Amino acid sequence: RGKLRGMESDGMMCSSLELGLEEEDAVHGIYILPEDTPVGRDVKEVLGLDNVAVDFEITSNRPDCLGMIGLAREASATFGRALHLPEVSFAESGERTEDYIDVEIKDRQLCSRYAARIVKGITIKDSPEWMKERLTAAGVRPINNVVDVTNYVMLEYGQPLHAFDYRMIDGGKIIVRSAGDGERIITLDGKERLLDSSMIVIADTKKALVVAGVMGGENSEVERDTTTVMLESATFNGTAIRMASKKLGFRTEASSRFEKGLDPNTVIAALDRAAQMVAELGGGVVLGGAVDRYQQRKEPWTIDISAKRINRFLGTDISEEDMVRMLESLGIRVIRDGGLKALIPTFRADLENEPDIAEEIARLYGYNNIRSTLISGETTQGGRTREQII
Repeated sequence: RGKLRGMESDGMMCSSLELGLEEEDAVHGIYILPEDTPVGRDVKEVLGLDNVAVDFEITSNRPDCLGMIGLAREASATFGRALHLPEVSFAESGERTEDYIDVEIKDRQLCSRYAARIVKGITIKDSPEWMKERLTAAGVRPINNVVDVTNYVMLEYGQPLHAFDYRMIDGGKIIVRSAGDGERIITLDGKERLLDSSMIVIADTKKALVVAGVMGGENSEVERDTTTVMLESATFNGTAIRMASKKLGFRTEASSRFEKGLDPNTVIAALDRAAQMVAELGGGVVLGGAVDRYQQRKEPWTIDISAKRINRFLGTDISEEDMVRMLESLGIRVIRDGGLKALIPTFRADLENEPDIAEEIARLYGYNNIRSTLISGETTQGGRTREQII
């Protein structure tokens, strides 16, 4: 209850735009609540506006934490709690994805991996409220069930995805190539973009469909009458994506992730998760298999480590067993082979040497638990070099 223009008012009819939920409803104007909404309930609870959102500032060397799974892994290690990842399973039809789509990567330096799946028999509709609420809380505007799934999985895995209306792919072939100088495309925001050869495009046999890693094109977007979609999951050259985003004058959730360098070994996991959710929310059927172009496979690497050296470096007295436990809680397997070797998972590209491992141990051990010490060392006698003496 309050006063509006001097008159007492018990409330106000609001549109979704006024409530900050999504774009204006062109049909109703006023936001229409679900029919089963109990009268008298707090509208914040009904609309999911009473949630708590936590903002994390992720450093540029940790793109693995640009998704909920990466953050969950960190929380699991920090608080000593079990990590529960999404269970992905779905039925596949007898038809094969490769019978519908082919993929060619023109330049492996621009795209290290590209994978695609086909889902048929989809009904395009609004996403369920729980998904809308989660996307809105993360600053992503809900659009429809298929597009929302690609955004949801991006927020979950940190791996951007894209959905194409399969009808719009000429020749049944996807070509990952450099754009032509002067080539044009109308992106999903309705603006015409002028491209050049430094940019990557996803094209079919006739035209560019997407500015790779930045934004999709109008000519292949999912529409209300779409029934078959191609789901894309890929990794692109981070520098090329950053340059394209800068030249075109806009950054997206996808480009901000790609430009930091993503793990190509996450591509299929995210693609399968998206296929599962599209089938569940759109009533579609996932075709068998995936087209996966991945030649130069990225493999885990090892770093020689020593508990004694790490303790000397940190000024601590942490047992070897505790160090092993901390590292393995982060997904870093420790191999005992006449010494200790840390097997680094491919999503941790920031770990290159033993001091990096020491930093992981220090932050899990707690910087506040490390005793302050003065630098010590043997004194040395100064002198002149041979060149100075001469």
